[in-house]
Amino acid sequence: MILVTGGLGMIGAHTARALTDLGHDVVVTAHHRTEVPSFLDGEVTVEPLDVTDRDAFLALADRHDIGDIVHLAGTIPGEDPVGFFRADTTALLNALDAARTWGVRRFAVASSLGVYIGQADSPWHEELALPSVELPHLIIAFKKAVEALTTHALAGSGVQPVVLRIGSIWGPLMDPESPFNPIPPYISAVLRGERPSPLLADDGGDSCYAPDAGRAIAMLMSAEKLRHDTYNVSRGRPSLNRELAGALEAITPGLRLDLRPGGQPGPHLDITRLAEDTGFEPAFDVAAAVADYVAWRGSNSR
Repeated sequence: MILVTGGLGMIGAHTARALTDLGHDVVVTAHHRTEVPSFLDGEVTVEPLDVTDRDAFLALADRHDIGDIVHLAGTIPGEDPVGFFRADTTALLNALDAARTWGVRRFAVASSLGVYIGQADSPWHEELALPSVELPHLIIAFKKAVEALTTHALAGSGVQPVVLRIGSIWGPLMDPESPFNPIPPYISAVLRGERPSPLLADDGGDSCYAPDAGRAIAMLMSAEKLRHDTYNVSRGRPSLNRELAGALEAITPGLRLDLRPGGQPGPHLDITRLAEDTGFEPAFDVAAAVADYVAWRGSNSR
């Protein structure tokens, strides 16, 4: 059985679904978010759990035979940065303690494409040096620390760490007005009948549809052998605003969106290592992702 912490969040839920599609038994933890999405209903076991409670975390093994862990649970920083770091570090250490205590095979943990910030080379690949720069957000700062904490905590334990440098993910279950990705808010404006602000046609960057990200993580957990401890998780090519606008126009009769000429895509993640070790290929291009998401939003609020 595979444990997915934060398994009812966007990335966690899609990871859990992909794992069940591959034939795994999955248990997910739920704390702040408890509503089970329709695509997981009846497919997974849900355990209410505050992942900062060490005893409750370790007690999961009394009820489940857990052989792998995907640690995706996390919080959004508020006004107290120390409180954020304390909560998410405690959760990580509890998960690592469980991995060592239970003797699991693999422990995957969410890092972020943000760890590459300051690196001029693009696309970003796993062998690039991580620059020492001022980071723009508390989450990215924590994710950078997560990598060293995880690999050192598991050294010599027999548990393989799998650091997931996750790209810019969007899709079903994301907050439709999320400040972390511009695509859902843009689509939300169109669905409300509003005309979004004009975009630069050739702006864009790293972007991956959530079901693809979940499948990539599931394939890393399912692979017989992994040659590395760190993997980029994303689509592997930049997405452009002209593709987003064109996809929305293609499925919305009479819609014409304003695009301004110019722009250039920002950095994106190279997924060669992921593809070589798992055979992963993204199933969704921009057009397919937009069509699927709009259909989802037709009967779901997020």
